[in-house]
Amino acid sequence: MKVVGFAGYSGAGKTTLIEQVIAALRARGLRVSVIKHAHHRFDIDRPGKDSFRHREAGAVEVLIASRQRLALMREFERETELSVHQLIARLDAGVDWVLVEGFRGSDLSKIEVWRASTGHAVLYPQDEHVIAIATDDVARLPQPAGRPVLDLNQGAAVADWLIAQGARLAYAAPTQ
Repeated sequence: MKVVGFAGYSGAGKTTLIEQVIAALRARGLRVSVIKHAHHRFDIDRPGKDSFRHREAGAVEVLIASRQRLALMREFERETELSVHQLIARLDAGVDWVLVEGFRGSDLSKIEVWRASTGHAVLYPQDEHVIAIATDDVARLPQPAGRPVLDLNQGAAVADWLIAQGARLAYAAPTQ
């Protein structure tokens, strides 16, 4: 499997770009998984559903399966922050690509998604793991990129670039 991160601040367009890249990779017959980092509490379940009731009753894990999908919800008994590598290990090893949204501080190779209009600083001068920058305004980058600059609004072109970089994005789990 190949793994690449998409890092940047809120409002830069990470999710929209990832949606376009997923569609472009799928159009080429590739299987794609996504890991999304959430900085806040979230719930994919709804009150009143059996699975919600099971969790409310104290189940540590609830696995729901149908012919179309499987969902596993695990409650941490105390706050736990899994590493991106621990999360990758839980995915289907048979996928072609894993796209990771968030995990800015990880050691994954990543594309920085940056828009000047957000007012946030760029990451690439301090992050050696940024292998490319996706932006909507290359002229407003505050310093020379020193790495490829991709058009944030051209998801298919970003997917083409990723495929061309495939060998360098082959995932190897870190050794303990």
